[in-house]
Amino acid sequence: MSEIRSVGVDLIYDSRGHATIEAEVRLGSGAHGRAGAPSGASTGMHEVQAFPRGGVPEALTTVRKQLVPKLVGLEAGDRAGIDGMIHTVDGTPNLARVGGNSATAISVASAMALAAERGQPLWKVLARPGVDGRSFPAIVGNCLNGGKHAIGGPDIQEYIAFATDRDPARSIEAALRVHTLLGEALHRRFPTAALGRGDEGGWVAAVGNVDALEMLSEACARARDELRTEVHPGLDFAASEFYDGGHYHYKDRTLDPPGQVAFVAELVDKYGVRYLEDPIEQESFGGFAAVTKAVGDRTLVIGDDVYVTNAERLQRGIAQHSTNAVLIKVNQVGTLTETLRTVDLARQDGQATITSHRSGEVPEGWLAHVALGTGARGLKCGVLGGERVAKLNELLRLARLHGP
Repeated sequence: MSEIRSVGVDLIYDSRGHATIEAEVRLGSGAHGRAGAPSGASTGMHEVQAFPRGGVPEALTTVRKQLVPKLVGLEAGDRAGIDGMIHTVDGTPNLARVGGNSATAISVASAMALAAERGQPLWKVLARPGVDGRSFPAIVGNCLNGGKHAIGGPDIQEYIAFATDRDPARSIEAALRVHTLLGEALHRRFPTAALGRGDEGGWVAAVGNVDALEMLSEACARARDELRTEVHPGLDFAASEFYDGGHYHYKDRTLDPPGQVAFVAELVDKYGVRYLEDPIEQESFGGFAAVTKAVGDRTLVIGDDVYVTNAERLQRGIAQHSTNAVLIKVNQVGTLTETLRTVDLARQDGQATITSHRSGEVPEGWLAHVALGTGARGLKCGVLGGERVAKLNELLRLARLHGP
């Protein structure tokens, strides 16, 4: 197995046109890997810091001068050693000097270099015990945007097509069909409006929270009938974004915590929601537990901002039975080592994992490998936009090349 011969980092741009970090790792054997890091807009307060105060320029200077010399010579297969060195050089609890995006890019690029040296796809390098690459993730496709992703739309951040067929071709087709049908319905409802799309490719329209879910539910039902495949409505509330002063503030109502639980349960029951992300603000493990107790037998209750892919926070959630599923975002926690630690903890507790993109994405397919290798129940990556389709197309390639 080869040692790391060189590490290069540089500036690239994400799908919002914001600067981020790309890393290229080369091994003594000549094998190499290259990866860019995405950035989120709706971020959890406990995420690592994406960039130092000086942004990408400061991150690049710190990495080149202080981190790269420490990485050169490390064994490519020693993921814990590589990722641990990133933290050692950074020296802060939240990667504030190196930046979480630098850590993500280097960690993923080094794993890709190792995979290239072994002549394997990346997912095999990351594969958890018992994962053989034959069970593909469902597609979690953002079809209508609200919240921080689409100012002027609903308060709820994402209206999702949860396409549960394990054949990627069928699930991708279903999610795309829901997006199309929902767009047609919006154009009929707002025939003179200039309808747009949000950061993740979902439609943007001045429609109410419940009205939007009703339209999504109808689009899912039509797609199920047309394609004879399972696709159901899902929601990402991103509830922390409209929680303030002990209440959840919607445009048309203000709810106390018990009222929020009741409202969420009503939507699940009335509209058949099968995917429910961040319905409660990020500090209330007990609030999540109340939702899971109420509806967890008929929908996934997924923690994102409450966990931020952090194993210590997930352990708190496990102790309180807060969720039955965990969202996984590599750059929330910085490195693959820590990401896989959280994945393993979730799997041991019997919780589903959903591997997720960020709203500011890079046009690369490595996230599909993370989903497949970790045995994820779902891959959340949107359905439109080159940076989203890159993940979907990579999943199709994996199904052709490495599936059953």
